Amino acid sequence: MADREPRPATVWSRPERGARGPAPERSRAQITEAALALADADGLAAVSMRALAQRLGTGPASLYRYVGSRDELLDLMADAVAAELDLSGAEGGDWLDGLVGLALQSRAAHVRHPWLADLNDRRGEVLGPHAIDYLDHALGVLAHAPGTAAQKLEAIGLVGALAALFARREAAAAAAGDPPGRAAQAARLAAVAAEGRHPHLLAALTSAGAPPGAGPADRDALFVRLLRRLLPAMLGQEPA
Repeated sequence: MADREPRPATVWSRPERGARGPAPERSRAQITEAALALADADGLAAVSMRALAQRLGTGPASLYRYVGSRDELLDLMADAVAAELDLSGAEGGDWLDGLVGLALQSRAAHVRHPWLADLNDRRGEVLGPHAIDYLDHALGVLAHAPGTAAQKLEAIGLVGALAALFARREAAAAAAGDPPGRAAQAARLAAVAAEGRHPHLLAALTSAGAPPGAGPADRDALFVRLLRRLLPAMLGQEPA
């Protein structure tokens, strides 16, 4: 039997401290919490080993006793956010309700941590233990859903991508005070459609009625509505 390839080393594959040397002054959890606070306050770019050490009142070199690089620190941060999600829900109920519930939690996490979408864009991101727990739980929710294993993994990926997209748009709208801009865009589309040169646009706007508002309830409703339309289609479920 051929030897298995060794697993790639991660920050979680090493003990928090070596068997030798002085007792640690702090834990990885404390370092990660401080890094989360930096990112929440000033964005992902503000998270450097030097800035983190300054926040903790220590020297940058001391942090490398706990994490090997900034990339490992970012991996710890991503997994700490995954740990915020409640995975206690039963896996035997309606799979669509269960996955939409996870999606709402994921979107809320992205809203709490606006830098998370930028972190998720990094190539080569390592899944930590809490992220793996989330993935396993989501697959459990989808255990009785139609579709192949590959389709289910794609559906879980879509949930994360939509959560990040909606959180980004929400943050951008809040920063720009966007409702007047949305109203102006809707008015322009209506005026263009009324000219008669875009009959399909006119028909769609007429059928849709007044444009939805920009309040939290409207955003939640749109987010859930998209998920309930897209997820069954991805998994090959016949329309009711």
